Amino acid sequence: MKIGTLQLPHRPVILAPLEDITDPPYRIICKRMGADLVYTEFISSDGLVRDAGKSKKKLDLQAGERPVGIQIFGNNKEAMVEAAQLATEAGPDLIDINWGCPVKKVAMKGAGSGILLNIPLMVEITAAVVKATPLPVTVKTRLGWDDSSKPIVEVAEKLQDAGIAAITIHGRTRAQLYSGKADWTLIAAVKNNPRIYIPVIGNGDITGPESALEAFGRFGVDGIMIGRAAVGNPWIFSQIKAALHDGFQAVIPTLDQKLDVCKEHLLNEIEWKGERQALNEMRKFYGGYFSSLPGIKAFRSELVTATSVTHVMHILDRMRENFHSQG
Repeated sequence: MKIGTLQLPHRPVILAPLEDITDPPYRIICKRMGADLVYTEFISSDGLVRDAGKSKKKLDLQAGERPVGIQIFGNNKEAMVEAAQLATEAGPDLIDINWGCPVKKVAMKGAGSGILLNIPLMVEITAAVVKATPLPVTVKTRLGWDDSSKPIVEVAEKLQDAGIAAITIHGRTRAQLYSGKADWTLIAAVKNNPRIYIPVIGNGDITGPESALEAFGRFGVDGIMIGRAAVGNPWIFSQIKAALHDGFQAVIPTLDQKLDVCKEHLLNEIEWKGERQALNEMRKFYGGYFSSLPGIKAFRSELVTATSVTHVMHILDRMRENFHSQG
């Protein structure tokens, strides 16, 4: 699959951009586990223009995560253009525009999925960003605002005409947030539209090899993007790719492997953003790393309340001893 000049494997499996999740330490782990393309956390165009430290730090890219895209969001054309130029200077492989975030503080300001209430502005900003960078520009969006408005087929045509190199569609409306089931029939309608020639990437409810195979086989998308199911479960990429491609080795992680990767992840997070922030944000991952283990609830309660890296490491070591003694 090609996104502009960027060549990806056939039927790529992609890590979705997730706030406080897809930072460099975790992107590198997912890349090592088989992700074909990874994205940064979404970055505020206004924050970049103001030279805000948090937004600028999200531009940090590492060699081990390529190919990588930087995702920006906002609803002001001038700020989005300047943000795209600043992101381009950081050296990613592509620029992505977030027209899909459903979070109230974003959408109600007309950014993210809020732009779905103003399609002309969505197209205008997208076209301006495309002209502002030599890199391929992609878009991630949703089916529409709510059940009464799902204009994704028309929107995809307009965005393609504006110059984007690929589109990722989350199969829910903004009103759904993350509830209910993703509607892949509308994603397929975009893919099967004879006017569409850019790659169509499907997103929503991909939880493992079975749903990935259905996305490609039944709905015919060019690529798939995985979000929530990859949090604390980077092995999902190797497992899906093994199902898709003969000869790709699926990793079924042992407890020791989960503990080792979790420790590596934590230490790299601390190095990248400091102990306090790393400990807070790692709490989102423990459920994914260890949810299938019997008796994990008590250990997880300890992990999410630990206040030092030494304490977390001690808990993880006790988990290893406890589960090995049981087995």
